[in-house]
Amino acid sequence: MIQISQLSKKYKGATDFSVSDLDLTIEDGEIFGLLGPNGAGKTTLISMLCSLLKPTAGSFTIHKLDYKNNKNQLKQLVGIVPQEYALYPSLTAVENLRYFGSMYGLKGQLLKNKLTEQLEILGLLDFAHRPVKTFSGGMKRRLNLISGILHNPKVLFLDEPTVGVDVQSRTVIIEHLKKLNAQGTTIVYTSHHLNEAEHFCDRVAIIDHGQIVCKGVPKKLIEAHENADHLEDLFLILTGKALRDHV
Repeated sequence: MIQISQLSKKYKGATDFSVSDLDLTIEDGEIFGLLGPNGAGKTTLISMLCSLLKPTAGSFTIHKLDYKNNKNQLKQLVGIVPQEYALYPSLTAVENLRYFGSMYGLKGQLLKNKLTEQLEILGLLDFAHRPVKTFSGGMKRRLNLISGILHNPKVLFLDEPTVGVDVQSRTVIIEHLKKLNAQGTTIVYTSHHLNEAEHFCDRVAIIDHGQIVCKGVPKKLIEAHENADHLEDLFLILTGKALRDHV
């Protein structure tokens, strides 16, 4: 589904590359986890794959479409759920979803049916006509997800989709994502919840300093390192325990 070849990104004024000569293949129907410390390059990589950032070098294809020649088509194929809430707080849930749905060409009864269905599945139907600014963090996170999946994307990019939510909201979100994947959506996911990633992802890649340091099936990666009992152990072995706070 996704083929990445020597992809690099260096921001203007930066001394180092945020992503450097990265090669990666993500198969159709996978749930693939991109894991790494703060500043490792995860969000930059996803932003390039979503055509939000122009690569400095390298190339990639999604569903055999090259980003250089098929940017508009690619934008219709992908769904994006960013870490920050991509919502208008003064608008209601329905008004937000009508706006985002229209950006993908959805309208009329089809759009109404889709947003009603998703609001009900994610427990927001009773709050459909309330301003988003009155929502809890978990409610905003679930609405954020709906805005990225209304058009049934072939590939769904998720940047920390369960950050800052309670166990109930996290469970609902993960279960819904599993259903979408079972229906054919390829999922590319970043998270600092490594226990969640260990059980959610078919394969993972751990990224540090813009490069992949390991990739594979979580269970097999853990078994290959005798001092690792969980994915978090492996993560610390490969990336170290030094703080990675970035302004």
